[in-house]
Amino acid sequence: MPVKEVLMIGNPELRQKSSDIIEMGKEVKDISLDLKDTLEFLQKTKNIGRGLAAPQIGYLKKIIYFGLPSESFIMINPKILYKSEETFQVWDSCFSFDVAFFVEIKRHKSIVVEYMNQIGEKTVRTFDNDLSELIQHEIDHLEGILATDHLTDVKKIISRQEWENRYRDIG
Repeated sequence: MPVKEVLMIGNPELRQKSSDIIEMGKEVKDISLDLKDTLEFLQKTKNIGRGLAAPQIGYLKKIIYFGLPSESFIMINPKILYKSEETFQVWDSCFSFDVAFFVEIKRHKSIVVEYMNQIGEKTVRTFDNDLSELIQHEIDHLEGILATDHLTDVKKIISRQEWENRYRDIG
């Protein structure tokens, strides 16, 4: 499938809620492949990124693709069942910001998510630390929420260049 254009912050479609996937058919396969191809292209060209949600490429459907060094997987209709009380601060960016800046926000340290894989099997999985943050970020996209919505202090915004200089090799 072709690499899709990522919708940028300010585009009203990013603020809409996505609809559930009812049927596991061609549409799910096509969207999943578009997400995979687009994320892989972005990872190569931007040298960053681990996930992409369907609304970011114009599909208002609850599908997310993750391309991690250790594994790749799809989440369909994900629901967060549990969020730890413990939170942590994280510098978050987004392909919908063109990864031009980062915002420091608070995320839950651990979450439990129920979702379906691409063949419709239900999965319940726990995610901790950086994966917890990533999953929360991508699920937010399905609800029309951006990382900037979690910003509580405008002094907690930095450019990507500054982030690279300060934090890239730390963790």
